[in-house]
Amino acid sequence: MEKISYNLVFNRKKRLNKRGMALVQVEAYLNRKKMYFSTKIYLKPEQWDAKRKMVKNHPNANVLNRMLYENIAAIEQTELGLWQQGKSISLDLLKNSIDKPLSNGRSFLTFFKEEIANSSLKESTRQNHLSTLELLQEFKKEVLFTDLTFEFVSSFDNYLQSKGYHLNTIAKHMKHLKRYINVAINKEYMDIQKYAFRKYKIKSIEGSHTHLAPEELHKFENLQLTGRYTRLQKTKDAFLFCCYAGLRYSDFTNLTSANIVEFHQETWIIYKSVKTGMEVRLPLYLLFEGKGIQILQRYKDDLNSFFKLKDNSNINK
Repeated sequence: MEKISYNLVFNRKKRLNKRGMALVQVEAYLNRKKMYFSTKIYLKPEQWDAKRKMVKNHPNANVLNRMLYENIAAIEQTELGLWQQGKSISLDLLKNSIDKPLSNGRSFLTFFKEEIANSSLKESTRQNHLSTLELLQEFKKEVLFTDLTFEFVSSFDNYLQSKGYHLNTIAKHMKHLKRYINVAINKEYMDIQKYAFRKYKIKSIEGSHTHLAPEELHKFENLQLTGRYTRLQKTKDAFLFCCYAGLRYSDFTNLTSANIVEFHQETWIIYKSVKTGMEVRLPLYLLFEGKGIQILQRYKDDLNSFFKLKDNSNINK
């Protein structure tokens, strides 16, 4: 009995979709016959290294390459399982085994990761979704589609509570989880009759936006971070900078050094608001006696790094 050989194939049909992208497939070869399995990963032609059979020139290249080879590993694992059962291996048998309902043990976490990597989410939103994925992995190292019961979702909620997350932060993570379960159901990876969120209700409270009083801001400015808290200095500076400039978190994390502009030796921030899409011009030199400029000076050698923080829920916590 021969073993199936596997290979990655990009744009097999020599046709791009409306976004100028094509699918990467796993090619299975046995006894002069071929069969193809979708990886659900779409790339532009310049993002595929045909010689090395891997993703290149893509911001998520490392993650996508891992996913591609995890796809091959998962298919090969199915083949080996058939060998162990003493079955005569064929491409049709392999396909039928893979096409069975996902109670056969496919990973929801891998699916979650693939959906994020292939999404068109803006970076700050993508990071928020990744933080939910990380929390799921902390809660349980492997999550199968069959694990996603009402009891599992409720236990994950309790786990987030035990970590001290605010009710609204928990609600945000549960909404992310619900989103990807819905996608899995729509793609027929899960049975809609087993939908956990039919029973589980996401709870939240109406938030109240309060403002720092001048004396509170002054107290925070003078706060000295010592010991294990010194690692939070960058976060503290970022918060103060947002206060001085009146920036939303989403706008701050979208800034680059190119948004800091000098006019007649006066420093301005010019950026497009994430929420409204409108251009905003802020004269930093006039705001809070230029304290925002002083913070920028501390990070002048790597401003782009200063503007990149972890997701907002971790910072709030």
